Amino acid sequence: MSTKLTEQVTFYTEEHEWVTVHGELGTVGITKFAADQLGDVVFVETPEVGKVVKKGDDMAVVESVKAASDVYAPVSGEVVDANAVLADKPETVNEHPETEGWFCVIRLSHGEELSGLMDKDAYMEFCKSL
Repeated sequence: MSTKLTEQVTFYTEEHEWVTVHGELGTVGITKFAADQLGDVVFVETPEVGKVVKKGDDMAVVESVKAASDVYAPVSGEVVDANAVLADKPETVNEHPETEGWFCVIRLSHGEELSGLMDKDAYMEFCKSL
């Protein structure tokens, strides 16, 4: 085994995305706060595997009964997996936004970008200020 997986750590953005980092990979989704604000999700477009994204780029789309919203890449890298379940069951984003409702997995190309993201406590404080 060439890469030893480290403990999983989750980071958050001001745009309400989360990324759980495990080794050189990061699983990305939207937070419960964002899912609650959107209302009932009716469509999700995940990024294609192989797509290279830069931190802050729009990489996915989530549509609800209220609005359509872009989902931004919290980190730079290559998409190595996408959650195919969301095509048939977009409501998974509402039901389990921070677990089964993940959008994609990115192989991080610039791990130092994580230092600009919030931990859970900082994110919760940020949400209180909204």
